Amino acid sequence: MLETLKQIPDLGGPGQSLLSVRGLIKHFPLKGGLFGRSPDKVQAVAGVNFELRKGETLGIVGESGCGKSTTSRLIMGLMQPSAGEVVFDGQTVGSRGLTMKTYRRQVQMVFQDSYSSLNPRMTIEDIIAFAPQVHGLGKREALATAHELLTAVGLNPGRFGGRYPHELSGGQRQRVNIARALALRPRLLILDEPVSALDKSVQAQVLNLLVDLKAQYDLTYLFISHDLNVVQHMADRVLVMYLGRVVEIGPVDAIYAHAAHPYTAALLASRPSMDPDLRANEPPLVGDPPNPVNPPSGCHFRTRCAHAEAICAKHSPALAAVSDGHFTACLMADPASGHSRSLGIAA
Repeated sequence: MLETLKQIPDLGGPGQSLLSVRGLIKHFPLKGGLFGRSPDKVQAVAGVNFELRKGETLGIVGESGCGKSTTSRLIMGLMQPSAGEVVFDGQTVGSRGLTMKTYRRQVQMVFQDSYSSLNPRMTIEDIIAFAPQVHGLGKREALATAHELLTAVGLNPGRFGGRYPHELSGGQRQRVNIARALALRPRLLILDEPVSALDKSVQAQVLNLLVDLKAQYDLTYLFISHDLNVVQHMADRVLVMYLGRVVEIGPVDAIYAHAAHPYTAALLASRPSMDPDLRANEPPLVGDPPNPVNPPSGCHFRTRCAHAEAICAKHSPALAAVSDGHFTACLMADPASGHSRSLGIAA
């Protein structure tokens, strides 16, 4: 009987979060610093906190440059944070806690660009079998695992196993990336814009495949996308980022029905609609995001917010509860903030 890698068992039980992100910060220093001044820095991620429950799909949305992908790479360990920590199933990821080798057996990532993610000099079956061999599985067993996973993602191993990445379509390559991510039997998949480069018909196929694989392999998803309709279809909860910060987080139905932050409301209003009565004549949000090198004081969104007041420049809002499990970082959500509309959010 062939030996296969088994999923590492649950440590803390269903009540313990699978992933806890605490105070995550990432600054990228810029070259310069004239006359002895310290060089400026880009504040890509500015104190991100959230919990990812076991078995759920958490969607992360926001404009380009808001810090979504940087956050995912920090969680994956592809870059080191300036501050903060990542806790996986109760164990801190790092030098004194969970080793990166053990952590990466349990957390894998699927990137947006399906072609550049694959080694063009390796066959499809060898690409999928490579990681299991690194983790101690024999070549015969690793290839058997690769064939099993190719079948699971809808590719016939007899037809596709011996091919090279350039011989596959974009949708087929992304299926290979998903199969490779599953080769170590992870518990968490980080999906960074996994379907944005695909045609709409292929997108639907890959999304439905991800739903099926989640149940089949007992997975948890961190799903990053700019497509709010895709996130609504895939996610159980949604986290909204703006300029490196979390501005709203909560159940997908609650946020899509009653967005508590003006930025979230603007994002939802920007979705295209086939109903002529729902089409907007004016853009719901104007202007560009502020410079992350020198962000505005107080609320970072105030320079684009229709409800901004003087108090918004003085205080940086913390996440406040709107309803059960629904939080937003807006002074209008805090009755004691001093904002004139703080008794009721009107986004």
